[in-house]
Order: sequence, then C-alpha cells, then structure tokens
Amino acid sequence: MLHPITFSIPECKIVSEMAVKTKILATIIPGDLSTYIYNNETDYYTDYKTSIFALTTKKAGWDCIRHYEIIASGCIPYFPEIKMCPRNTMALFPKDLIIKGNELYEEIIRTDRRILQSVLPECYEIIQQLLDYMKLHLTTRKMASYILEKSGHSEAKKILYLSENIYPDYLRCLTLHGLKELLGNECHDYPMPPHLYKIDHLDCNPLYGKGFTYSKLLDPALHNYLADYTIQQDIVEKKYDIVIYGSYHRGMPLYDLVSKYYTPREIILLCGEDIHHCDFQKWINKGHPVFVREL
Repeated sequence: MLHPITFSIPECKIVSEMAVKTKILATIIPGDLSTYIYNNETDYYTDYKTSIFALTTKKAGWDCIRHYEIIASGCIPYFPEIKMCPRNTMALFPKDLIIKGNELYEEIIRTDRRILQSVLPECYEIIQQLLDYMKLHLTTRKMASYILEKSGHSEAKKILYLSENIYPDYLRCLTLHGLKELLGNECHDYPMPPHLYKIDHLDCNPLYGKGFTYSKLLDPALHNYLADYTIQQDIVEKKYDIVIYGSYHRGMPLYDLVSKYYTPREIILLCGEDIHHCDFQKWINKGHPVFVREL
C-alpha cells in the first residue's frame, strides 16, 4: 500500500505564543545567499518569529523543512507556487491556509501596505490556525503515529528503525525523532545517527542546514547501545513488532535477514527523496507499506 508523507517538526520548536511583529516579510529570501546571514538557530528562528510572512518556495522537491520552520515560528509562509503542487505531494500540509495567506500578502503589497493595520487581525487568525493545524498533524510525534496507523501497526510497542548510513536525511531523522518521543528506546535506531542526540562535543555546523531544527534533541539514554551488538539475533528472534527502513532509497541493510523473519506487512519503507530513481511499485507489489514524500 502506498501512502503520502511529509516532513514534520519537533513540537519543542513550535512557539507557545506569538512574538511582536516588526516586519512584514522575513529577511531570508530562498536562493539569495546574501540573505542567509544567520549562523545560529536562535537568530534564524527569531527572524521568522518577528515577521508576519516569510517567503518559501519549491526546491528540488515541493516539500521543504523551511515551510515547517516558518509556521512553527508563528509566521505565515508566502508560497507563490503552492497551487501547482501535485495533489498527493504535501498531502498532509495545510495548502488551503497557505493560499489564503498568499492572497493576504499580495493584497498588502498591491496596496502599498496601506491596508496592513486593517488586515492584521486576519493575519493573526491565519497564524493561529496554522499553529493549531501543525500541533494536530505535523509534529514529529504526530507523523510517527500517522505511519503506525496507516500501516496498521498502531499497537506496536517495539520497533527496529534501520538506516544504511547516518548522514542527515530530514524525513528519516525527523520521523525517528517522533518514534523516539512515542516509544523511547523501545524504538531502536541502527545505526545510531549521533547528530540527533545531545552529545556536547559534536559540532553540528558542518551538517546539512547547520543542523537547525533536527539536531541535538534526544537524550542519549534513548539509545540502547547494547542492542547494537545483538541486532541480527534480535531480528531472528523477532524481538521487534515491526521494522521500519528510514530511507529505502538510500539503502536497506539486513533486508534479506529481516524479510526471512518478518512478513512484508511488518516491514515499512519510507522515502524522503526529492526525485525518485528507484521503483517504489516493486516494494508495494511485495506487500510492504510504503510512504513516499514526493508523489
């Protein structure tokens, strides 16, 4: 069975109340490197928090973590191309609210901002609706629950989460964060991506996006280091209720062993790639639940 999926955001990144707005549009303009002036996450988020709107665009894929960072900051994404987004891509995203925000922003700019004060209440209403929607549907924890529900495994208590490598991958990393919030170390990540954990000496600046939003959020106690050494035996003994591959596109370690002891329905595949170079239909034909970001 094929299911749509989107990025998500840790709930701890969502503002509890709106900051004072000091500008209509945030500083950062996607694609304009001269506006990428923030070297730390606090300043980066503050730019969005103090803005009413922030420009965001399609990158290689429609779904982009920036969309979520803007909403989480209590800001309205101005996303000019959103109406062209395919129906099954970003299917969990509040597209209708974004379209309403686009129309407001364009009205403000078209009238030389003379109507800003009169439309501010509507802007704040859209911001609150976006925040409410995000808390209900787009946190990492909610996305993890969505995967378990859609795959028919809402009752799963122990999960093995496999990756080919530990390099950052937004969908894999954020989904793993959500599963850890749900199940703690009863969701075992192998191999462990160290950048997701609060490891003091780890420098996140070299990471993709400088590690903003997804790095250093998990307590190291949420990883069972001993289980790393018994991984194959635990698969044979079916210690876990289900197995999730965080990115089937980037590799499926131990798949031959896993598929020997787990039914296809018990093996869930995720893909967060912008462009697909492999056929997800073949995995669906095998009976696996498959979650794809860019459909």
